Amino acid sequence: MLRVLAVDDEKPLLEELLYLLRSDDRVLSAEGASDATEALRRITRAVESGPDGPDAIDVVFLDIQMAGLTGLDIARLLAGFARPPLIVFVTAHEGFAVQAFDLKAVDYVLKPVRPERLAEAVRRARAALGGPEEPAPRAPAGAPPAPAEPAAAERAPEQIAVELGGVTRFVAIADIAYVEAQGDYARLHTDGGSHLVRIPLSALEERWAPRGFVRIHRRHLVALGRIDELRVDAGTTSVRIGTAELQVSRRHARQLRDLLMRQATG
Repeated sequence: MLRVLAVDDEKPLLEELLYLLRSDDRVLSAEGASDATEALRRITRAVESGPDGPDAIDVVFLDIQMAGLTGLDIARLLAGFARPPLIVFVTAHEGFAVQAFDLKAVDYVLKPVRPERLAEAVRRARAALGGPEEPAPRAPAGAPPAPAEPAAAERAPEQIAVELGGVTRFVAIADIAYVEAQGDYARLHTDGGSHLVRIPLSALEERWAPRGFVRIHRRHLVALGRIDELRVDAGTTSVRIGTAELQVSRRHARQLRDLLMRQATG
């Protein structure tokens, strides 16, 4: 079971977070800290007492924007500890996700916090600590067996769910022009803006290949049908998609040219 410290300088939000954490059967204890100084004092004491000590902390649920030191500052300081607790960031801002995962955060939860989303963060923290795998829920007695899952190609979704500030939007995959890798996240670019999802680019590459998405660089996945121009200049290849110009790596350049020529000739 997890021993948790929650850190937020807004008291109502801290109390709500503690209430949700204490309601989770997988959490042994959940204490709160309302500023960075108090949080660092408790974490230092926990590290000094050791993983089996009375002050031990397994996971810190950490706000980012606070007075004084930010949550990112605290995470950077903890990186210097020999055995620091895990970090789960809890924030109202999606823009820090890349920095958060560069600091080895276990999860990145957006406010307002939904109970089911926080429960998933707890699950990830337990898994990172080597906790037992949580079984899938059983069907009620007497319930009919679940139908067999269709093949992957048959069940490929037309949309992807995007979370922002407790609101879930559904973005049509057909509207996505290209995808940019940002750590463990991917940023989906559409004509109307961009959306951040916690899915690695490699997973989207495999999942969306049947929909005409191709890898052109370690950082970019593009919809083949949305490419407006292919440019070759002094051995450097790039594509233009709307107003965006994206570099094509050498290892992907030839395959991309062949795909575009096949597409153009039907």
